[in-house]
Amino acid sequence: MSKKPKNKGVGASSVKAMLVQYSCPLPYHQVRARFMGNIATPDIAASPMQEIQRIWNNNLPTFESKSEADEFFGVLIQGLWNGLSSHQKLTDPFKLGRIATAPASLEYLNRLSRVRREEIEGFVDGLFGDKEELDLPESAHKAVSILGEMRSIFAATEQLADQQASVDTMTETIRHFQQMTRIAETEINAVIQSCKKARAQTLETLPMDRPGTLH
Repeated sequence: MSKKPKNKGVGASSVKAMLVQYSCPLPYHQVRARFMGNIATPDIAASPMQEIQRIWNNNLPTFESKSEADEFFGVLIQGLWNGLSSHQKLTDPFKLGRIATAPASLEYLNRLSRVRREEIEGFVDGLFGDKEELDLPESAHKAVSILGEMRSIFAATEQLADQQASVDTMTETIRHFQQMTRIAETEINAVIQSCKKARAQTLETLPMDRPGTLH
């Protein structure tokens, strides 16, 4: 018996090359997190096309041909977006980007803090889209608040490391941030699951179109 092939998405290297080629204002890890936030949003009017336009500051690249445009949107939507959509399943939770381990140093702490800050900012930005306020379920609201606090910690540490200030117990600080990564993933997935339920409930309450009356 044949099985439907699973959508594995496009490889990270292909997406990264595409983002560089078209001068994306954001790094790959932040684009990935923004897509995940926009996939999770309870705003049923959200769409990948709108989010891509927002990422490019509403000024999409100029394409030399239709095939170039098809490749661009194919990699971002059919590849990255559709690949990330599988993380709405409890059995396949979303993970933040992996950062190669390195000896404890201010440089490494700076990179770790910056990437995590940008990922949290990206996820929340994608979640809210172009809205300043969003009616989130209570559990998602709490998770977003925790993510906001974590974002502030990462940002403060990033600035500290960038200024080459001394950081006590460097190894312990990095270990603590690695633990914070797991907490951030837990909160992000709490938002994803909570908003998934809210979106399903919203769709259930929408009126169904009835066929027109024949005369």
